[in-house]
Amino acid sequence: MPRRAVVFAPVFIFVLIVGVNYYMPLLFSFLRRVATMTDAQRYVSGTASMAFVTVPNMEVAKKLAGDIVQKRLAACVNIIPGVKSVYEWQGKIEQDDEMILMIKTLTSKVDELSEYVRNNHPYDCAEVISSQVSSLRSMMAFVW
Repeated sequence: MPRRAVVFAPVFIFVLIVGVNYYMPLLFSFLRRVATMTDAQRYVSGTASMAFVTVPNMEVAKKLAGDIVQKRLAACVNIIPGVKSVYEWQGKIEQDDEMILMIKTLTSKVDELSEYVRNNHPYDCAEVISSQVSSLRSMMAFVW
């Protein structure tokens, strides 16, 4: 066995033992702190988004909302009734009673969510308006 290996082995074992005794309490302290953090404390700005989709009635609202949550495209969907929409369609001003889906999702899922809504919405031109959330006072558990 080369002479360097004989000298290196005890030094390596010494450094390993001292390092474990010194760094392990720090590691455990850090892990304990992370484990007790709330979701809001762990939240990174911009990773969550809100999306808004108008729907014609409660039947469509419940179907889309349920499917979106089931497919894990969002953590939560709120159905907000009693919206009066005024818009131009095919050269005429229209007014309709609608509902809004307020969708809470991850920013990384907005494109997939938008595609799902457009493929499963009864309107010819379904809209998905989204915006990143820059800060939260309380945070839902986005666990997927």
